[in-house]
Amino acid sequence: MTLLSHERYCDELLRETGLLRSVIAGADPASRVPSCPDWNLGQLARHVGAAHRWAEHIVRTRATKEVPDEDVPDATGPAGDDPAALGAWLAQGAELLAATLREAGPDLAVWTWAREQRAGFWARRMVHETVIHRADAALAASVAYDVIPEVAADTIDEWLEIVALSAELGDPEALELRGAGRSLHLHATDAPGVDAEWMIEFGDEGFTWRRGHDKATVAVRGALADVLQVFYRRLPADSDRVEVFGDTELLDFWLARASFG
Repeated sequence: MTLLSHERYCDELLRETGLLRSVIAGADPASRVPSCPDWNLGQLARHVGAAHRWAEHIVRTRATKEVPDEDVPDATGPAGDDPAALGAWLAQGAELLAATLREAGPDLAVWTWAREQRAGFWARRMVHETVIHRADAALAASVAYDVIPEVAADTIDEWLEIVALSAELGDPEALELRGAGRSLHLHATDAPGVDAEWMIEFGDEGFTWRRGHDKATVAVRGALADVLQVFYRRLPADSDRVEVFGDTELLDFWLARASFG
């Protein structure tokens, strides 16, 4: 696994936020979000914008512990659900976060909820947060969704790291992801030049993963953006946009338990 550069994450944060704004600009903010059924599109936008401002506040203030939401300036967004106002607020938050991250550099020590306690964590995390919620917005607005291959691949890597951390921290569902002799393979079909295959192997003590190809108990095959959405539970595993070979119950077992928090 090779991380993107800190500057690249900052660039992708701005690019992904711009794409999210484009989806919101052309849709009804009251539209329900099928993959986040408690939210409408306006609430989804506010969630992303608040997350950007929260991470920016943590890095800018060199926080050494978790920051309460109410301590973050302008985290609730504009009054009303005017798409233009929401879009401008999203853009401002992403620009503030990118500028703060660039100034801080990746190695500045700050609080995170992960093992990695540095600003670089937030650059990567906020890119992927935006990538996935852009998928939610695309589903709500019924528009096409795609992701730059190396960004999509890194998003899958990070999700595997998050699920592994969840198991380390004792999450009861993540701890069930074990059982020697079983494996799950993800295979993207449209990412030339990018190592976009993953092997997840179950053991008696948990699971391990690596980029690579091998025969597995169950395999998911399709375009990288669609494999990503299935793996993040944004598309159902029986979607006609992917192919599933082998033990579908094992895939369902993983998807039901792979979570954080």
